[in-house]
Amino acid sequence: MAQLRLSNLITRNLSSRAAAHRAMAKAALFADSSASVRLRKYNHHIEKAQQLEARALNAVSGKGGAS
Repeated sequence: MAQLRLSNLITRNLSSRAAAHRAMAKAALFADSSASVRLRKYNHHIEKAQQLEARALNAVSGKGGAS
């Protein structure tokens, strides 16, 4: 049986959250809102996804990011 390491769990969780934020960003583009609101929400979710992906990469490389 494969051993689960804490870094693997953290990375998977961060990757899942990043994917969820990318999906929310795409959904924001088609929301029933003004163009400026849709763009603001899209940018917010894309920025959050990028932050989570960076944290996941840091967790894999052993530089922390588990906070």
